[in-house]
Amino acid sequence: MQTDDTRDPRLDASLEALRGALADRHTPSSVEDTLMKAYARQYPKRRWYQRISLPQWGLAGGLASAALAATVFLLSPPSVPQAQAMAQGSGAFIALEPLERIRREPEPRIVETIIARTALAGLGVPITPETAGDQVRAEMLIGADGQPLALRLSRL
Repeated sequence: MQTDDTRDPRLDASLEALRGALADRHTPSSVEDTLMKAYARQYPKRRWYQRISLPQWGLAGGLASAALAATVFLLSPPSVPQAQAMAQGSGAFIALEPLERIRREPEPRIVETIIARTALAGLGVPITPETAGDQVRAEMLIGADGQPLALRLSRL
Protein backbone atom coordinates (compact mmCIF):
# COMPACT_ATOMS: atom_id res chain seq x y z
CA MET A 1 0.00 0.00 0.00
CA GLN A 2 1.39 3.36 -0.96
CA THR A 3 0.81 6.29 1.32
CA ASP A 4 0.70 8.79 -1.55
CA ASP A 5 -2.65 7.39 -2.67
CA THR A 6 -4.34 7.98 0.69
CA ARG A 7 -3.07 11.49 1.39
CA ASP A 8 -5.58 14.22 1.71
CA PRO A 9 -4.28 17.31 -0.13
CA ARG A 10 -6.21 19.60 2.22
CA LEU A 11 -4.27 18.34 5.24
CA ASP A 12 -0.83 18.41 3.66
CA ALA A 13 -0.30 22.12 4.21
CA SER A 14 -1.42 21.95 7.86
CA LEU A 15 0.74 18.91 8.60
CA GLU A 16 3.78 20.55 7.03
CA ALA A 17 3.28 23.64 9.19
CA LEU A 18 2.99 21.45 12.30
CA ARG A 19 6.17 19.51 11.41
CA GLY A 20 8.07 22.74 10.96
CA ALA A 21 6.89 24.13 14.31
CA LEU A 22 7.82 20.93 16.18
CA ALA A 23 11.24 20.75 14.56
CA ASP A 24 12.24 23.91 16.40
CA ARG A 25 11.14 22.52 19.77
CA HIS A 26 13.80 20.21 21.27
CA THR A 27 14.00 19.39 24.93
CA PRO A 28 17.40 19.96 26.47
CA SER A 29 19.50 16.85 27.21
CA SER A 30 19.56 17.70 30.91
CA VAL A 31 15.80 17.03 31.11
CA GLU A 32 16.30 13.48 29.87
CA ASP A 33 19.15 12.92 32.34
CA THR A 34 17.04 14.27 35.20
CA LEU A 35 14.11 12.03 34.25
CA MET A 36 16.35 8.94 34.03
CA LYS A 37 17.87 9.65 37.45
CA ALA A 38 14.43 10.15 38.99
CA TYR A 39 13.25 6.88 37.45
CA ALA A 40 16.33 5.05 38.76
CA ARG A 41 15.68 6.42 42.27
CA GLN A 42 12.02 5.48 42.18
CA TYR A 43 12.59 2.00 40.72
CA PRO A 44 16.06 0.78 41.76
CA LYS A 45 17.50 -2.34 40.16
CA ARG A 46 16.81 -5.43 42.23
CA ARG A 47 19.53 -7.88 43.10
CA TRP A 48 19.22 -11.49 41.96
CA TYR A 49 17.98 -12.74 45.33
CA GLN A 50 15.33 -10.00 45.49
CA ARG A 51 13.79 -11.22 42.23
CA ILE A 52 12.89 -14.58 43.81
CA SER A 53 9.60 -14.58 45.69
CA LEU A 54 9.18 -15.81 49.26
CA PRO A 55 7.32 -19.03 48.26
CA GLN A 56 10.10 -19.81 45.78
CA TRP A 57 12.70 -19.36 48.55
CA GLY A 58 10.66 -21.68 50.77
CA LEU A 59 10.46 -24.32 48.05
CA ALA A 60 14.21 -24.08 47.39
CA GLY A 61 14.97 -24.38 51.11
CA GLY A 62 12.69 -27.39 51.49
CA LEU A 63 14.25 -29.17 48.53
CA ALA A 64 17.76 -28.42 49.79
CA SER A 65 16.86 -29.73 53.26
CA ALA A 66 15.37 -32.91 51.80
CA ALA A 67 18.45 -33.48 49.64
CA LEU A 68 20.73 -32.94 52.63
CA ALA A 69 18.73 -35.32 54.81
CA ALA A 70 18.74 -37.99 52.08
CA THR A 71 22.49 -37.60 51.66
CA VAL A 72 23.10 -37.93 55.40
CA PHE A 73 20.96 -41.06 55.65
CA LEU A 74 22.43 -42.68 52.56
CA LEU A 75 26.06 -41.97 53.46
CA SER A 76 25.87 -42.73 57.18
CA PRO A 77 27.65 -45.89 58.34
CA PRO A 78 25.62 -48.76 59.74
CA SER A 79 24.58 -48.19 63.32
CA VAL A 80 26.03 -51.39 64.77
CA PRO A 81 29.32 -52.88 63.53
CA GLN A 82 29.17 -56.49 62.37
CA ALA A 83 31.33 -57.89 65.15
CA GLN A 84 29.38 -56.02 67.81
CA ALA A 85 26.09 -57.35 66.42
CA MET A 86 27.51 -60.87 66.53
CA ALA A 87 28.47 -60.45 70.18
CA GLN A 88 25.05 -59.13 71.13
CA GLY A 89 23.43 -62.47 70.63
CA SER A 90 23.01 -63.20 66.96
CA GLY A 91 25.32 -66.21 67.40
CA ALA A 92 26.63 -66.17 63.84
CA PHE A 93 30.23 -66.74 62.92
CA ILE A 94 32.45 -64.18 61.22
CA ALA A 95 34.14 -65.90 58.29
CA LEU A 96 37.94 -65.65 58.34
CA GLU A 97 38.35 -67.82 55.23
CA PRO A 98 36.26 -68.01 52.04
CA LEU A 99 32.93 -69.82 52.45
CA GLU A 100 33.92 -72.43 49.84
CA ARG A 101 36.82 -73.55 52.01
CA ILE A 102 34.61 -73.69 55.12
CA ARG A 103 32.02 -75.81 53.26
CA ARG A 104 34.69 -78.21 51.97
CA GLU A 105 36.02 -78.86 55.48
CA PRO A 106 34.95 -82.44 56.39
CA GLU A 107 34.92 -82.16 60.20
CA PRO A 108 35.50 -78.68 61.59
CA ARG A 109 35.65 -78.33 65.35
CA ILE A 110 34.83 -75.45 67.70
CA VAL A 111 37.46 -74.32 70.19
CA GLU A 112 36.93 -71.74 72.93
CA THR A 113 39.71 -69.19 73.23
CA ILE A 114 40.60 -65.77 74.59
CA ILE A 115 41.72 -63.13 72.06
CA ALA A 116 43.18 -59.67 72.64
CA ARG A 117 40.68 -56.95 71.78
CA THR A 118 43.25 -55.17 69.61
CA ALA A 119 43.41 -58.24 67.33
CA LEU A 120 39.69 -57.80 66.60
CA ALA A 121 39.92 -54.17 65.49
CA GLY A 122 39.95 -55.20 61.83
CA LEU A 123 36.63 -56.98 62.32
CA GLY A 124 34.87 -53.87 63.63
CA VAL A 125 35.11 -54.41 67.37
CA PRO A 126 35.25 -51.00 69.06
CA ILE A 127 38.52 -50.21 70.85
CA THR A 128 39.15 -47.36 73.26
CA PRO A 129 42.34 -46.60 75.17
CA GLU A 130 40.70 -47.96 78.32
CA THR A 131 39.76 -51.30 76.71
CA ALA A 132 42.80 -51.78 74.44
CA GLY A 133 44.44 -54.27 76.80
CA ASP A 134 41.28 -56.31 77.49
CA GLN A 135 40.76 -59.90 76.47
CA VAL A 136 37.67 -61.12 74.61
CA ARG A 137 36.18 -64.59 74.92
CA ALA A 138 35.50 -66.17 71.52
CA GLU A 139 34.76 -69.46 69.82
CA MET A 140 36.77 -70.39 66.73
CA LEU A 141 35.84 -72.84 64.01
CA ILE A 142 39.06 -74.76 63.29
CA GLY A 143 39.76 -76.85 60.20
CA ALA A 144 41.50 -80.24 60.12
CA ASP A 145 44.83 -78.54 59.34
CA GLY A 146 44.56 -76.33 62.47
CA GLN A 147 43.79 -73.11 60.59
CA PRO A 148 40.97 -70.91 61.97
CA LEU A 149 38.04 -70.75 59.55
CA ALA A 150 35.53 -68.59 61.41
CA LEU A 151 35.15 -66.68 64.66
CA ARG A 152 32.19 -66.12 66.97
CA LEU A 153 32.48 -63.64 69.84
CA SER A 154 31.03 -64.99 73.07
CA ARG A 155 31.52 -61.94 75.28
CA LEU A 156 33.04 -58.54 74.56
